[in-house]
Amino acid sequence: MTKYVLGGGCFWCLDAVYAQLKGVTKVESGYAGGQGRPNYWRVVNGDTGHAEVVQVYFDETLIPSEVILDIFFLIHDPTSLNKQGADEGTQYRSTMMYADDVQMKAFQAARERAQTLWSKPIVTEIVPLDTFYIGEPEHQEYYKKNTEAGYCQIVIDPKISKAKHQYQQWFKER
Repeated sequence: MTKYVLGGGCFWCLDAVYAQLKGVTKVESGYAGGQGRPNYWRVVNGDTGHAEVVQVYFDETLIPSEVILDIFFLIHDPTSLNKQGADEGTQYRSTMMYADDVQMKAFQAARERAQTLWSKPIVTEIVPLDTFYIGEPEHQEYYKKNTEAGYCQIVIDPKISKAKHQYQQWFKER
């Protein structure tokens, strides 16, 4: 089992896409890359320096790590510094947090692949993972529990559609 920690704006968006992929066994929304003990309101207010991230657990015998990483660069704008859509602040930064040198190299290779698809420079940081703090229960599987909410329909649904369009074979049957 492989585990990646990725941040690309609101963690609800990443969770919604990754939870639907074959080979992904668990997605946890949380916080990493800051100081002190985070909670949602402290992170959203920019008080801790943490980013909203997801921990994606997946089986590489069922889905290649390159697919997980290429989808990451597809479903958010990695050229936007500390901003995704209407969400602004360092908590929404594009980040890949590695556990070891193997992950660091995989993340660097994915960023290089993605750069060929973007006209502006990618600003995604690749940094060591310090501590992952799991988010509050209401942030886990947010999309699954709130598909009718406006944010889900306006912001998340298009990301899911975009990923399905290019990676249909990796999506679970519904």
